[in-house]
Amino acid sequence: MKKYLDLFMHTDLFRGITESELTAMLNCLSAEQRIYQKGEAVFRRGEHIASVAMLLKGCIHIQKEDFWGNLSILSVISEGDVFGEVYACLGNEEIINNAVAVRQSEVLFLDINRIITMCPSGCQFHGRLIRNLLSVIATKNKILTQKLEHMSRRTTREKLLSYLSEQSLRAGTPSFEIPLNRQQLADYLAVDRSAMSNELCKMRDEGILMFEKNRFILSRHC
Repeated sequence: MKKYLDLFMHTDLFRGITESELTAMLNCLSAEQRIYQKGEAVFRRGEHIASVAMLLKGCIHIQKEDFWGNLSILSVISEGDVFGEVYACLGNEEIINNAVAVRQSEVLFLDINRIITMCPSGCQFHGRLIRNLLSVIATKNKILTQKLEHMSRRTTREKLLSYLSEQSLRAGTPSFEIPLNRQQLADYLAVDRSAMSNELCKMRDEGILMFEKNRFILSRHC
């Protein structure tokens, strides 16, 4: 676990916690690492969980599949991101989505009860950790609101432009990469892949944007 100390120090969950505190914390929180192969579920719909998960290596998609097998990607978990924290805090609530490894991934699990309960030894980092966890949950609510903004657009073009604009603003430049391939982007925006690809080509021909694979450049003069 020592090889991930640098990653830990730059995560939102462990913000403001020193390296020496972090080493003691991982023992206190019953930290456990597991490896998942591509396509393997970290969490499944209907399960109950008691741990907060953090992605150490790889990529995880939070996704939902309906009765007919139609897939929708709700969020993309990157290295250092936390997931499953809401259901861990709820305790008896069943998970309603799946968390699936997109490629081989390594995940750290932290006991939620150890996080939210101050230990008898009065570890100084506990208060900071709880505040950080609340901040993580608040940030995710903000991201969900942003996705709802994309989804509320009426046409495929409007959904694409809303998403790509948000990605550009986040990157701070008109040229940026997105973490999704074409099928994953279509699943994320809940649109038909062929229709989406056609719309991207139309916007490229109109000079609104340029793209190559998952790299996009937005034009300010369209």
